[in-house]
Amino acid sequence: MRVISGTAKGRRLKSFPGRAVRPTADRVKEALFNILPRDLSGYRVLDLFAGTGNLTLEALSRGAEDACLIDQSQRAAKMIRANLLALGFSQRAQVRVMPVLRAIRTLAGGEKKFDLVFVDPPYDKGWVGRVLEAIAGEALLTENGVLILEHSTRETAQGRYGPLELRDQRCYGSTLLSFFGNVGLGLTAKGE
Repeated sequence: MRVISGTAKGRRLKSFPGRAVRPTADRVKEALFNILPRDLSGYRVLDLFAGTGNLTLEALSRGAEDACLIDQSQRAAKMIRANLLALGFSQRAQVRVMPVLRAIRTLAGGEKKFDLVFVDPPYDKGWVGRVLEAIAGEALLTENGVLILEHSTRETAQGRYGPLELRDQRCYGSTLLSFFGNVGLGLTAKGE
C-alpha cells in the first residue's frame, strides 16, 4: 500500500501481514480518489472500520483538515497511529478504539459533522444496513457531505436510509463503492 497523491505521494504505508485486515486495494483507492475532488482542504473526515487508515491517510495527504478514525481493534489502532506518525499527520487525526455503532452514537453527542465519511465494514457480515441506518439516524454528514461505502457485490445497499440517498455505484471486481449524499442535494465538492 502507498499514498497515491498529495503531500505524502509515493510514501509506503505499514499494513498487516496475512488476511486479518482487508485494506482497500490500490486500484480501488485510486479509482475512488479520482472521483473525489483532488483538493480536500478543509474537509473533516470520518473513517469507520478504519483498519490501516489507508483511505483517511490519502485524504489527509490531499489536505483534509482533520480526521477521526474508528476501529475496535487495538492492533489496528496501533498500525494507524504508526502510519499517521510516519507521514506527519498525527496532529490532524484522532484514533478511537471502540465498536463502530457505539462510536457513531458518541460522535453524534458531540454535534460534530463530517464532509467525507468512509465506511468499509467486513464483507458479508450484515453491517451495511445497520451502519448506514445508524449514521442516518445521528445525522453525522454535513449538508453537502459524501459517504462512501465499500462493500461486497454480494451485499445490497438500499437506495435510501433516512436522509441518506444513494447517488452512484461503481464496481471493481468483487468490490462495490456506493456513494451517498443527503436527500435533495447533489454530490458536489465542498464549497461549490
